Amino acid sequence: MSQTYEKLMKSYEYCKSKINIRPKVALVLGSGLGDFAKQVESVTEIPYSEIEGFPVSTVAGHDGRFIFGYIGEVPVVLMKGRVHYYEGYSMQDVVLPIRLMKLLGAEILFLTNASGGVNKAFSAGDFMLITDQISSFVPSPLIGANLEKLGPRFPDMSEIYNQDLQEIIRETAKEENIPLQEGIYLQFTGPNYESPAEVRLAGMLGADAVGMSTTCEAIAANHMGMKICGISCITNMACGISENPLNHEEVQETANLKAPLFQKLVKQSIIKMG
Repeated sequence: MSQTYEKLMKSYEYCKSKINIRPKVALVLGSGLGDFAKQVESVTEIPYSEIEGFPVSTVAGHDGRFIFGYIGEVPVVLMKGRVHYYEGYSMQDVVLPIRLMKLLGAEILFLTNASGGVNKAFSAGDFMLITDQISSFVPSPLIGANLEKLGPRFPDMSEIYNQDLQEIIRETAKEENIPLQEGIYLQFTGPNYESPAEVRLAGMLGADAVGMSTTCEAIAANHMGMKICGISCITNMACGISENPLNHEEVQETANLKAPLFQKLVKQSIIKMG
């Protein structure tokens, strides 16, 4: 048994002993979006620090706990704070929470993040439905011996973001009168923000937004057969497009400002997914 799989199963057994709910939807909350947890009728909370060997988030604005409960009548598990590759964790540790939520029952993975806008038609504060991704700038979480019990050696990536789930989010945004952009998300490693030249490169590759998370999580979830959807909050225009220097406080400030609309869009979408 590989160390990765052994750690995953230990985490699974611990969490399974603490909950009496089988989540259908797993939701990952990005920077500044942790207050969405208040939308959940909480049943059980498990801090990451309680789980032996589990990666713990070290970034401001990322609390670091699982929340199990209900949104409407839909059983959910929330990651209030994700872990990132730039924090020094292996990519296997970064996606460990995603794999764990799938083992605990989640069929749908709803990813959110704060990102920099590359598409010049976007503005800070926009929401972007993720329709595809570019993960080539970070190591794949599937490198190494394949975990056959989780998925195939060479998983297909032709439709990472589920079309039906995308349509639910589009319909919800229209019904709630929430403007929604669409586009491709590219993950860099971070923690530094991108240079103007790197942002130009991302644009030439077809990216509409860039950030430091998400694509690796989607790969791991796709490997395990989950249905995936995602929304980026464009918290700033990326370096070289924006004339202002970038900082994490700006990211959190914009995310907090847009939180009420984000919460409405995500909550109503999840209710429909149930």
